[in-house]
Amino acid sequence: MTNTPGILRPVVPSMPLGDLLAGIAVVPAQIAAIPVSDIVYDSRRAHAGCLYVGLAGAKTHGAGFAADAARSGAVALLTDAKGAGLAAGASLPVIEVADPRLAMALSAARLFGSPTTGRCTFGVTGTTGKTTTCLMIDAALRANGRHSGYIGTLGFTLDGVVLPTERTTITTPESADLQAALAVMAQHGADSYVMEATSSGLLMDRVDAVEFDVVGFTNLGRDHMDIHGTIEDYFQAKTKLFRPGWARHAVINVDDPAGQRLAGMIADAGDPALITVGHDETADYCIVESFDEGDHQEVVFVKDGQTVEFPLDMPGAFNVSNAMMALAMMDAAGFSREATLRGLHHVKAPGRMMRVELGDDAPRVYIDFAHTPEATDAVLNTLARPMIAVLGAGGDRDPGKRLPLGKTAALYADIVVVTDDNYRSEDPATIRAAIWQGASEQAESGDHPVTVHNIGGRPEAVKQALAMAGPQWNVVILGRGVEEFQEAGDQHIPMRDADLVRRGWDELRQEHR
Repeated sequence: MTNTPGILRPVVPSMPLGDLLAGIAVVPAQIAAIPVSDIVYDSRRAHAGCLYVGLAGAKTHGAGFAADAARSGAVALLTDAKGAGLAAGASLPVIEVADPRLAMALSAARLFGSPTTGRCTFGVTGTTGKTTTCLMIDAALRANGRHSGYIGTLGFTLDGVVLPTERTTITTPESADLQAALAVMAQHGADSYVMEATSSGLLMDRVDAVEFDVVGFTNLGRDHMDIHGTIEDYFQAKTKLFRPGWARHAVINVDDPAGQRLAGMIADAGDPALITVGHDETADYCIVESFDEGDHQEVVFVKDGQTVEFPLDMPGAFNVSNAMMALAMMDAAGFSREATLRGLHHVKAPGRMMRVELGDDAPRVYIDFAHTPEATDAVLNTLARPMIAVLGAGGDRDPGKRLPLGKTAALYADIVVVTDDNYRSEDPATIRAAIWQGASEQAESGDHPVTVHNIGGRPEAVKQALAMAGPQWNVVILGRGVEEFQEAGDQHIPMRDADLVRRGWDELRQEHR
């Protein structure tokens, strides 16, 4: 299955370099017959028989490592004009193209057998809700008797089972890894796929060779300004998933202003076929209401004049929107609505409103991946006070969202605990200070008393939050979901928020014995 430990690779026959790049790049005749068995873009993964792709990076150019790839057995270098210059003298044949990322996507799909051809494939983009909507579609596919492969924030799964592979923080993998993973799933029985399509993944051509059947848009908020620079550029990157000629159907959440704009763009283009979801009565899937029924909520919607009601275990109005997106996308692909609703009923999304059970005398503790002001608002707005919100923000990312994060937390919580997230190369105290300022400003002007704490060190912050909470309180740990390590400087420190909660609670109980 794999040539490199932790990297998914299918078993495929090698292909002559000329055939692999036919119509993609001009291959010199003297190297056209060289067999290629893999495509890699990281020189550390190079091995005998692979094509090495030298990509321009934020700090370095991959072609600068061509000599290393050659020593490991790479047969040729595919790169741009700058990369060709950097690779001079690397004793590796160079094939120059204007857009190496697009060339890699097209050639990877070809080498690995175009795994999405003939297999129902869903793609979801948006600032929040991608993972949950994809997991809902995945559950609905399996309820319809399909063998579903998922690719996204939580890694790779086949029929709900995690595939062992190297984990990264990249939601949409580079195209060579994406096409390889899809092919591995196909070789193990996958007949359907659902994947998260991030703005950076779309911008960098990672999904360009994927054949989508149905694509969906959840919403747009402030995120990834470190990559895109402006909200408009961020929006335009996401619209790429809805370009004419790519997918058959597009499902758009028109409760979101950006969704309304995107729906108008798709309607004007006339392709793909447009389906809208939202609370407005003009939406194709009109959400009428949702109400709690003890351990679940009932969702009522209208489609084609018919009123339909179904149960959903996941809480929150935002999950109603996610479920409606998933249902509309499944309907568009022609699956049984009855089976789809069965799949949606009990679906769980790890790290999304995930309850950590501590016992009858403990506060109710939730863990959620929310790390934008919009997602934080949606989560905290779901829960009742009294409430404690524990949150931080990632370093080397958009600093402009930190103050709004603090304001949003203090808008709902009685106690805000500002702590460290994945601070990477930044000073964690500086990050916390911005969030603390936002929370403090909201506390001064808000309609209820709010106490703001600045506690560096996530384990201690979580423990102190639990110590301040009573049995009837809600404690929400935001920002990391089910991430397994904290990025601190150049270290990856093992750290799961659920473990911090359990350990902190056990320590508190020991201290009070």
